[in-house]
Amino acid sequence: MSEPPGQQPPQGEFGAPYGPPPETFPPPGQGTAQPSGPYGAPAQPGPYAQPAQPGPYAQPAQPGPYAQPAPGYGRPPQPAPGYGYPPQPGPYAQPQQPGYGYPGQLPPQPPQSGGPRGGGRFRGRTGMIVGAALAVVLLAGAGIWFLSDGDGKGGKPTAGPGLSSGQPHVSPSPSPSRPKNADDDKPSPRAEVDAVNAELKPGEAKMLWLQEGGVDLPQGGADVYGPWIFGDTVVKAMYHTVTGYDVTDGRLKWSLRLPTHACAAPSQPTADGKIVLGVKHTTSRDSECNALQMVDLRTGKAGWHRSYVRKGLWDGLSDLRMAINGDTVTVGRTSRTDAFRVSDGKVLFGKLPGNCQPFGFASGDVALAAASCQTAADDHKEQLVQKMDPVTGKVLWSYKVKKGWEVAQIYSADPPVVSLKKPDKWAILVLNTNGTYRSQLSGGPGGYMPTCDKDVLTEGMNLDNCSGVAADAGTFYMATGTIDAKAGTGNRVAAFDLATGKHKWTVDSPVEQPLRPMRTEGGKLLMYLAAYKNKGGGIASLPPTGGKWEMVVRHPAAGADVEREFFDPRVVYVDGRTFLGQTRISGMNDDEIRMRSLVAFGS
Repeated sequence: MSEPPGQQPPQGEFGAPYGPPPETFPPPGQGTAQPSGPYGAPAQPGPYAQPAQPGPYAQPAQPGPYAQPAPGYGRPPQPAPGYGYPPQPGPYAQPQQPGYGYPGQLPPQPPQSGGPRGGGRFRGRTGMIVGAALAVVLLAGAGIWFLSDGDGKGGKPTAGPGLSSGQPHVSPSPSPSRPKNADDDKPSPRAEVDAVNAELKPGEAKMLWLQEGGVDLPQGGADVYGPWIFGDTVVKAMYHTVTGYDVTDGRLKWSLRLPTHACAAPSQPTADGKIVLGVKHTTSRDSECNALQMVDLRTGKAGWHRSYVRKGLWDGLSDLRMAINGDTVTVGRTSRTDAFRVSDGKVLFGKLPGNCQPFGFASGDVALAAASCQTAADDHKEQLVQKMDPVTGKVLWSYKVKKGWEVAQIYSADPPVVSLKKPDKWAILVLNTNGTYRSQLSGGPGGYMPTCDKDVLTEGMNLDNCSGVAADAGTFYMATGTIDAKAGTGNRVAAFDLATGKHKWTVDSPVEQPLRPMRTEGGKLLMYLAAYKNKGGGIASLPPTGGKWEMVVRHPAAGADVEREFFDPRVVYVDGRTFLGQTRISGMNDDEIRMRSLVAFGS
């Protein structure tokens, strides 16, 4: 039974913050999936709008040092081989965001990837370095990674952002002096597309176009940001290049070279097609990610560029969480958030009054934030979920998370669905739209595995970056991990009633082809169906009552090999077209220029 608005949740610590529900979730990916049978009220003004609450909840935070997020939160274990993808080395986790390229949509929440051919979440460092970084982080206990940029080239500092935004240009082809590798003999993207479409079967959509990385990367590789869709243009950003392509045929529309490397980005652009990238201050190898560059997605023209100050050791080394809400872009760190107007770069707010500071927002129409508070003692952390005015930083309502729990991810901002974590526990909290407790999720098949963009070797760790989750007004959807890793038998999608938190129904994916919720549209759940050997992926839909799912767009079986090279991709579905984008391209084998970076399917 759901809690009435304003009533406090039950007390307890049985695996979830608000008392022992019928069942509770283990940390993501640690449960064993078992067979299973067949968004509210206007926001209230003022900083703490909910009615007075009994007990410790919703009380003003106590003074003390800032609580730091624990390392690794929101980074669930990656699927085992057989989860629709070939085995991959390294620490993976990608995000298909409910927000990446969904105009007006809150991205489901969201993950990243890697792979031997450079596509995915491989971070380009050795396991030894990763282990050393983890050891340092565990000692620091603050989610801060003591690693340099490590671009492998040791570039010299530059005087300033001399942006090149003239005529569009195409990145150069591989140099003849480069070492020959297997990809030198690959067919051209156009030839691959033609070959796939020549073998189309009835009911299959075409492979519209295929793009390669096209950028010479340092040995460590680079993250890929986007794809963002605006009008007839799809845009990606990687290293020092931002590129726009025509959505219908993949034709290069424009290419913008950045003066320094991109190091962070929001999941969504503004409604008028502006994005603000986090960029390095200089080209020096140890340069901070403390500058911003606005780019117009329609034209590829560079807008304003500015730096901001990261004060102190924790701020200077903490992860970045970027978001866009209306005409505001926020850059959250461990102990503060700086906000700027997207249209002109004007500073809107920085450190706010009081002892609680937001450390990240979710992109979208509702500015939902996670905040950390000073406490009188150092033995626990106090965190809040807050709805804020993105222009002024004014808190519209605030919900205090139970002692010892931290905000890991924001799965949905409207309705508010938040992932909370301890080192060995996981819970999903649902709030009413006025910031009062609604429910917490429980039950279902178990083994849940939303995949999020939490990676120890990246500076951008947004809160709204998980895939495999989606929500509408009354239901939350979440994917499980592999049902049987040895047999490779796909996964399940479970639905939960947001009013009660209880499991409603579960559906199975096809063998070897996992389903991952993306968003809801027209009353139905849209999901990405992964490709497998000789089986194309696609977009599937499911009614809110569960039951039988059906294909909306079926990708060609002849293109399955190409599709499978996009390990754990960001997936965007707009106007009947599916776009798959890599989240990481490795530069280790000097073949990154030919790596597939974007592919589009549709009619």
